[in-house]
Amino acid sequence: MLKVADYDVVFAEVPDEVTLAMSLSLCPIRCTGCHSQHLWGDVGLELTTDLVDGLLHRYEGQVTCLCFMGGDNDPEMLHRMAAYVKGNNSGLRLAWYSGQPQLPQCWDASLWNYVKLGPYVKDLGPLSTPTTNQRLYRIDEDGTLVDITYRLQKGARPQDDTLSIAAR
Repeated sequence: MLKVADYDVVFAEVPDEVTLAMSLSLCPIRCTGCHSQHLWGDVGLELTTDLVDGLLHRYEGQVTCLCFMGGDNDPEMLHRMAAYVKGNNSGLRLAWYSGQPQLPQCWDASLWNYVKLGPYVKDLGPLSTPTTNQRLYRIDEDGTLVDITYRLQKGARPQDDTLSIAAR
């Protein structure tokens, strides 16, 4: 089961997008130094199509992207929700912030426009620091994951050896 603990319209999570970010609880990763420990517990409302439809209607014309922040406890359910959103909201881009270091077996690149991978490691810092282990990828139409982490880091530029990886 997936639960929405909170949500907000944000501008910094996905470059060039006005994003409705939904923070999902029941996080199984529980990173040391996590800034959102409240998401470890069973809190919030069940993530349903009615809840998503209501929020997307509320922010219609105001957001360009829906980002699920978490969902690692049930990636198959998250992918079913992404398929629902993709099928009913033409033009809305989808992002997933996962704390896992790699994509799940159920990964379907055609559903997503962005994915963040990697747990938070306090000594390496968040996505906004050049030393981070986490990576934000844009997903091209052919399923290629293109590393755009540098876009969240002031003054950083892409490195040739980490520019893209092939999707599963």
